[in-house]
Amino acid sequence: MSGRKPRSVANPLESAITTPSERILKECHSLYVDSENGLVKIASSLGVRLLPPRKKIIVMIMGNHSAGKSSFINWYAEEHIQKTGVAIETQGFTFITSGRKRESLTGNATLHLYPHFRPLLEFKGLMDYLSAEISTSKQKKFSLVTFVDTPGLVDGDMVYPFDVNSAITWLGEQADLVFVFFDPMGQALCKRTLNIVEKLSEKCGDKLLFYLSKADEAGKETDRQRVMMQIVQELCRRPGLNKCGFEMPTIYIPNPQRPSRCVNQIDGVCQTIEKTINQAVQKTLDQLEKDCDLICSTISSRLEQDRADVTHNKSIRLHSFMCGALGIFLPALFILSFILNTFSKEQLEELLGEGLAWTLSIFTGIVMYSWDWIPEDGQVVFVIFFGAFCYLLLFLAKYFAGRGNKTLTKKEKRTMAEYSDYIQDIVKTKKGKLYEWYLQQCAAEYDL
Repeated sequence: MSGRKPRSVANPLESAITTPSERILKECHSLYVDSENGLVKIASSLGVRLLPPRKKIIVMIMGNHSAGKSSFINWYAEEHIQKTGVAIETQGFTFITSGRKRESLTGNATLHLYPHFRPLLEFKGLMDYLSAEISTSKQKKFSLVTFVDTPGLVDGDMVYPFDVNSAITWLGEQADLVFVFFDPMGQALCKRTLNIVEKLSEKCGDKLLFYLSKADEAGKETDRQRVMMQIVQELCRRPGLNKCGFEMPTIYIPNPQRPSRCVNQIDGVCQTIEKTINQAVQKTLDQLEKDCDLICSTISSRLEQDRADVTHNKSIRLHSFMCGALGIFLPALFILSFILNTFSKEQLEELLGEGLAWTLSIFTGIVMYSWDWIPEDGQVVFVIFFGAFCYLLLFLAKYFAGRGNKTLTKKEKRTMAEYSDYIQDIVKTKKGKLYEWYLQQCAAEYDL
């Protein structure tokens, strides 16, 4: 047997307490992915693509190697999940999240757990360095956070098996927060780290937060200030990072056995995560309302367009009928006129009756009068043109018949009406209750 000690679990699942924010995010997520009346399914049937909201926020931590990234994650979850040390322990990307069972996942399983990160497949060689760690910890707000531990960054001849700069940049764009840890022990000015940070600042600078990690190991206060000044000077040399209001709190993992007089602002990191979670709840509820309005407006426009198509098709069918009727009636009348002209008036009245014979005699009389009016040498040309005209009428009848727009069936219209009623009566009502419940957690009764 191996001599390794089993990894401890912070707390069993049975003792986990679901927070209001967690319940709201899960409720919203279920409204999207429900197998029968999920918003994603409804929108898909209307040709609209919706993405279900995330149930957790994504916090990516980057920095040079041995900057304390993994140590911070272990401290936050209050469980030893990631390896820590001076060496480059994290060589790939690791997703650390809270779940029902302690488990480690490889690349393919990780992408099944996080399908919205499937574009990582485009980074050649990255799949072998992608993993996930699932912990049962519910400490702090860990149940609502997914941490992304990134490879330790170094300069020099270090060769990564994949495009680490592009991969970190892409992941940073997807994350809700990006923590940049600067190690005061000589690697804080790693150019690779600064290059990535500069790229991220251009695309999502509002997500970037800088921290001087392991601040208790920086020596005296004067040494700490000197390190911070060096980092700030290096950052300000880069146009994309030279911004006003720059902050870099000092943090370190508290150790009762090694008390330090250095100011530790690690609780501020926890507050930042909690604030982002609250914002995520509000954004999710707002997005739920927008998606409901989008689906309802799409249904209304589809039904309105269907009514316009029905009116259009009626007009088209009338045109088709008129052209077809003329295309058949005119040549039939023309031929019938010559046939009836061979009968006398008495014979027609005897065969057809007085009323019908009189009606036909009027039409045939007009046709025969017109025919006699045409010169004999032009009658053949007339027949050719007349035949071409009748063929044109039949062609137009067929053309108009094929110009009709596809309309909704009664079943489709009934289904759309049911979808609209479901969203208005069920989803929006539930969204209102969730918002009210969320506000009850933070506002006084007299404010509601």
